[in-house]
Amino acid sequence: MTGATRRALTTADLAPLTRAALGPARSLAGVTRLRGGSKKGVYRLALDDGTTAVAYVWSPDEDLWDAGPIDHRDPLAHATGLDLFTACHDRLAAVGVRTPRLLYADPAHTHLPADAAVVEDVRGHPGGGDLEVLLERDPATGARVLDRLGDLLGVLHGTTGPRLGKVGLVDKGGVSYGSSCERIITDRALHDLADLVVRQPRAAALHSELAALVRHLAAEVRPRTGPLSLIHGELGPDHVLVTPDGEPALIDIEGLLYFDAEWEHVFLRQRFGTLYEGLRTPRHTPAPDLDPNRLHLYRLAMHLSLATGPLRLLDVGAFPDPVFMRGIAEHSLEQVISLLMSPARS
Repeated sequence: MTGATRRALTTADLAPLTRAALGPARSLAGVTRLRGGSKKGVYRLALDDGTTAVAYVWSPDEDLWDAGPIDHRDPLAHATGLDLFTACHDRLAAVGVRTPRLLYADPAHTHLPADAAVVEDVRGHPGGGDLEVLLERDPATGARVLDRLGDLLGVLHGTTGPRLGKVGLVDKGGVSYGSSCERIITDRALHDLADLVVRQPRAAALHSELAALVRHLAAEVRPRTGPLSLIHGELGPDHVLVTPDGEPALIDIEGLLYFDAEWEHVFLRQRFGTLYEGLRTPRHTPAPDLDPNRLHLYRLAMHLSLATGPLRLLDVGAFPDPVFMRGIAEHSLEQVISLLMSPARS
């Protein structure tokens, strides 16, 4: 999408999909676009009997990234689409990891000119619904959910795959690009750096030093022969809903993949901040055996990605809060520079 705004779907637009998913006995009374969802449209469906559900719409008009053709053989490529969603939903259900239950899928575009699905509306704490809000409004209750999230991560990361790649590809027998996780991350970091230096003068002045640091940290990583973990890939508190009984439920699951657990943990550390320690060493499951050299490389790569990605998104010109995105990019660049300047590089 290259326009400045997205047109929100209306009650009339979503009524046929709702009727197919939930039956003719209830009518759609109202529609609200939910926050987030930069790769798909997310809408709360309010029914005339007071119940609700959530619609996902994977349309080019809903995707703010304007990613163009997507090759799912790239493990870290833009993750969007009903095919990925259903595969990841089924994988999580099979291992007992909570996610909103799929009620209806429309891959044939019968009710909208796009892939669409309807899922249960997982709502938790009054006034909230996701862990990020709950931690702000009720830290004590949020801490209990965080403890349960640590257990959920033990289940998630204890599940392994036959080879690296997106669940939606690998579980169907597909083979991804890339010989190892560390090689994929290194190549991505160097690509992000090359992209960043043309957008950010401060990064351009440090290009050679940063490229050398990426290669140095990559050289410190020893090959790994063990199984790869099932990871979410972008697991922040805004991607964890809280059910009415206080259980965490993962959303934005299309990027689920078999990969190094260290890639998940550098993102968890960034997004949960001081609360991360409880996820790194959960009370009820064994602490993960994380490779410090991989963590060093992956942390730098993550910050390069977060310094570059928002600037790419702003180049498209569709994101509704450009100040927020620039803030992420600037903070991430500061983190990159601090890793360059820190002797410990930890």
